[in-house]
Amino acid sequence: MELTTEKDSNYNHLEKMTMRDIMVNINNEDRSVPDAVGKVIPQIEKLATVTAQKMKEGGRLFYIGAGTSGRLGVLDASECPPTFGVPFDLVIGIIAGGDKAIRKAVEFAEDNIEQAWKDLLEYDINEKDVVVGIAASGTTPYVIGGLQTANNVGISTGCIVCNIGSPVAALANYPIEVVVGPEFVSGSTRMKAGTAQKLVLNMLSTSVMIQLGRVKGNKMVDMQFTNHKLYNRGINIIMKETGLNRTVAAELLEKHGSVRKAISAAK
Repeated sequence: MELTTEKDSNYNHLEKMTMRDIMVNINNEDRSVPDAVGKVIPQIEKLATVTAQKMKEGGRLFYIGAGTSGRLGVLDASECPPTFGVPFDLVIGIIAGGDKAIRKAVEFAEDNIEQAWKDLLEYDINEKDVVVGIAASGTTPYVIGGLQTANNVGISTGCIVCNIGSPVAALANYPIEVVVGPEFVSGSTRMKAGTAQKLVLNMLSTSVMIQLGRVKGNKMVDMQFTNHKLYNRGINIIMKETGLNRTVAAELLEKHGSVRKAISAAK
């Protein structure tokens, strides 16, 4: 199978380009990514729909991946609790090689076809959960093994890949194949492929959280106050929703500890 992600760049002699030319050409390539994601919205919708349903029934969302793909899954999972106020173990990102691989590549970790399932078992994974494999190439053994075993025990599976007809997509119940074409630096899937995966993850987790009632209007009413910026944002939301002044809004937030509860108490 010829992998689009491994094809030669549309550009050559990169080292001879000026700094401006490098940036302009990268930007030109990046412009194609949102369009590629737009073409697979029906596939994203299917995965998001089943994920939301499973979560309403008490399930969790797991991301498994290696390298850049694994890091993007960990990133998306880690941002759900502060953004939407959900438990830290509702969306879980697992990367081949363990957490140390987030900062430093772990050699050959992605080639272990049995390790992903072992990693998932540490979380007592069950048929209520959803497992999404993230792999730009769609050929990562770590992801293939995890999805295969999840399928065998009746767990819903999805994937985000950047090639058509990959082994990972063939295994996933709900495959998302977003093809962005050759990278500016040939094979460097941290670029367009990584951007596409990030966009899909944004859509997946955000739409699911909205469906779970974690957004009111267009506001993050369940967000966690991990810094002063978010605390002040919470006060501003309460003021806009209730018409109260800043002092009273701050008092309500202090008393109830959440934007949602403060707004409810004021009405």
